[in-house]
Amino acid sequence: MPGWLLPGEFTAGGDPTRIRRTPRDWAVDTATCGGAFLLGLVVCGVAQRYDPRPSQWLLAADLLLGTLACASLWWRRRFPLAVALLALPALAVSTSAFGAGIVITVNTALRLPWRRSLPVLAAFLTAGLLGVALLQGANTDGLVGAAVTLVYFLVSFAWGSTLRARRLWTLAVRREAERERAEHARRLADTRRAEREAIAREMHDVLAHRISLLSVHAGALAYRAKRSAAGTGPGLDGTEISRSAQIIRDNAHQALGELRDVLLVLRADGADGAATPPQPTLADLPGLVEEARAAGQDVDLHDELAGPARPPRPQLQRTAYRVVQEGLTNARKHAPGARVTVRLTGEPGSHLTIEVGNRLPAEASAPGVPGAGAGLTGLAERVRLDGGALEHGSDDGVFILRARLPWRAG
Repeated sequence: MPGWLLPGEFTAGGDPTRIRRTPRDWAVDTATCGGAFLLGLVVCGVAQRYDPRPSQWLLAADLLLGTLACASLWWRRRFPLAVALLALPALAVSTSAFGAGIVITVNTALRLPWRRSLPVLAAFLTAGLLGVALLQGANTDGLVGAAVTLVYFLVSFAWGSTLRARRLWTLAVRREAERERAEHARRLADTRRAEREAIAREMHDVLAHRISLLSVHAGALAYRAKRSAAGTGPGLDGTEISRSAQIIRDNAHQALGELRDVLLVLRADGADGAATPPQPTLADLPGLVEEARAAGQDVDLHDELAGPARPPRPQLQRTAYRVVQEGLTNARKHAPGARVTVRLTGEPGSHLTIEVGNRLPAEASAPGVPGAGAGLTGLAERVRLDGGALEHGSDDGVFILRARLPWRAG
């Protein structure tokens, strides 16, 4: 519904200090003030039969008080209690203020809690009954007038209380809807952030390993070519150049293929039947180590896993593979030429532990974590998602990357 069709309380979120009249409020307030004044004139005319020849100044005073009481209704939204207290004396002595009294009774029940609106109702009943007694006296007409006044004010208060309950319920529903929208937006933001982090991890895992291999092969080729040109090393024949170029080309093609697999999964967006490329497992670790050795890296693999008949679940194997891959990549980047030791231990019902260690180069032996960047951050997130823990740091000149993953039995 457009905001201009709503009461100001709804657009202010229930905060009375922020209430601003909407076009609907202007129309309602104008009609209310006019209607209350007309009702007061009717009551004033009916009252004339009990005093057919009133003095002109009493009639003028009655109409003036009624007019002021009706005019005060314009501020009833912002100051309901003040308007009620100011109109109370007029209600006791002015018959033309009757319409304003009815509106104020409804407004008090609508905008004030019961502990404050009930005393106002009692005061208005007292003032109204006092006015009837002064006008009609203690006779049959006076009793009828008192009964009618009592019914009018009680019905008005009940109507206002009903409107208050409905308005409070509506505001509560709106606030709950706003909370749900905010919660939905937060969950959506969390989901998108998790998706971005997952994409970043996959892209890093796919590209960092291959690009580091490309860098090693290209660097070795450039180094040998430089020494050959300077006459300080053996020359490069066509076979060696062709072999090195083929290795670089193969790794580049593999990097592109793995990147294409990741993009296909992302574009599939969970569609039924979408092809998922095979994920690396522990069985692929020897091939990973051989690739590293082919790039000139000295790698020792120690697989001490127990219970080969009950391998870890595929997700756990994939994470273990990524830990080893990241460890080898970091060693190539930050400790070229250093021996790398990869050790896998564990058994079902306990933990799968993956440890990758390499000696730090002399210039990096000071305390610090080499390469503690996006790769290790993404790896820590991956391990944490599997319920494990990742540790990394240097110990006696050796950098150690260690992951502990829960390995459920069965």
